[in-house]
Amino acid sequence: MKAVVYDGPRTVSVHDVPDPEIEHPTDVVVRVTSSALCGTDLHMYDGRTGAEPGLVLGHEPLGVVERAGNAVTAVSEGDRVVLPTHLYCGTCPQCARGLTAACSRIRPGAFGAAYGYAGMGPFRGAQAELLRVPFADANCVPLPGTPGDRHEDAFVLLADAFVTGWHATELAGVGPGDSVAVFGAGTVGLLAAHAALIRGAGQVYVVDHVPRRLAVAAEFGAVPVDFSDGDPVEQIRSHRADLGLPPGERGTDGVDRAIDAVGFQCLDRASARGGEPRENPRQVISDIARLVNPAGGVGVAGVYAAKDLDPAPEGHADGSLRVPWATLFDKGVRVGFGRTHDRRYTRLLRDLILDGRACPEKVITHHGSLADAPRLYRAFDRRAEGVVKAALRP
Repeated sequence: MKAVVYDGPRTVSVHDVPDPEIEHPTDVVVRVTSSALCGTDLHMYDGRTGAEPGLVLGHEPLGVVERAGNAVTAVSEGDRVVLPTHLYCGTCPQCARGLTAACSRIRPGAFGAAYGYAGMGPFRGAQAELLRVPFADANCVPLPGTPGDRHEDAFVLLADAFVTGWHATELAGVGPGDSVAVFGAGTVGLLAAHAALIRGAGQVYVVDHVPRRLAVAAEFGAVPVDFSDGDPVEQIRSHRADLGLPPGERGTDGVDRAIDAVGFQCLDRASARGGEPRENPRQVISDIARLVNPAGGVGVAGVYAAKDLDPAPEGHADGSLRVPWATLFDKGVRVGFGRTHDRRYTRLLRDLILDGRACPEKVITHHGSLADAPRLYRAFDRRAEGVVKAALRP
């Protein structure tokens, strides 16, 4: 079969690789109909997280079961399924508590696993024609319809991006009437904003500097904040003041909830306004600490890698980072972060899509075949050609 393979920093190509086989009676093999590119793929593409050449990339697959092991009972050949990024066994103590991203069985000697992800197990990626799915009864989410129908783009986002965006709002504790600031208008940030609005948030701000991304934020009903126009914290405070704060609430002109949807490869704001662009992994958390109101909540969904082969001046190879803990402590802010426990949300979000209440597909701006992957990776990495989210159709 053909698959998208990491060849080295900023280089991917389409290779012929062996077809996957049923290795255990609990496996299925899925023929992939859509597989999306994710910002996390770019951490590997950029050569930052220790991916080895030959790694088949991709962790956002949607497809149809082609072969099933004789112990699989929840899905059958011909079923349409989405496959959450984080694999899990479904029966270990962590899975039994719903903490599927921390499965203690899927990767012996460690916890959690993912498709096509450096350091997250031996599982091949999903930017390919076929994919082996272990513990299929747990890891396959059945879907209605047929490949290529009107829900194809929405359903592929159930593998990771929409689920992670929703998880970010859970981490931050977003509830009805809350004011929310999302830093980063990549796919996860945009879908966190969408999730916040579905959950009843009163005002949602999305901070970025890429015009196409900010335009999508506005389509979802969020307030776009372009940090190239100035300090986003002050822009948001000013906007809230213009709306008119209730009497006695002048000290809470920040936001109730804030979400970091950027992670360690954050662009330094000052460099974005002129000169040579550079990274500052402390930028977003520092801004959030200034902006979030006392007793507020913060959700960190952006990736902070434990291994960085080319750290920025404010970062470290082992993932260490200086954080304004004292400010967060003084404000009594709750901070939540970590990988998504996908299966807590996949069925809920699937049904919101089917009911027409969720429209995550707005973030997908480009489509292509596997042969288009090298071009789409280049454009995505450079934030060029208007690529917000690309889906491959093998």
